[in-house]
Amino acid sequence: MDHCATFPVKLYIYDLSRGMARQLSPIMLGKEHTAIVVYGKEFFFGGEGIANCPPGGTLLGEPDAIVDLGTTEVTEDIFMDYRCSLGESTYRADSYRLFEHNCNTFSNEVAQFLTGRKIPSYITDLPSEVLSTPFGQTLRPLLDSITITPPGGNFSQR
Repeated sequence: MDHCATFPVKLYIYDLSRGMARQLSPIMLGKEHTAIVVYGKEFFFGGEGIANCPPGGTLLGEPDAIVDLGTTEVTEDIFMDYRCSLGESTYRADSYRLFEHNCNTFSNEVAQFLTGRKIPSYITDLPSEVLSTPFGQTLRPLLDSITITPPGGNFSQR
């Protein structure tokens, strides 16, 4: 085993509204779905738990943006053990919350585990900005009931 191997880590960013959110309302700007791409797979969290697929392999198609997060020396075996432990604890399917515990919080946590870097703050800060408005508070019960799971992922443990 090569102890000096490094693996590229990318953040895939998808606009779930396909551009409509930016035209319609500031409340809709938080519609980015993110995923971490490493070891030739795309990993994400949604209403069915942690999933993976080939990069760009969900029905969302190709990402709207890709951010290079750097490289990791964490092996795939160690990462898969970490991913499984997250799926059994912090990121179980029933723990998904659209604004507070979602694909973006998962991507942020995994990025920090792999690279020590966070994902861009414009993604992680937006939910609190939206929920701090009177309109956001009015919509909160509805927003809390929504789960997003991009179709096409593999929800098996490995």
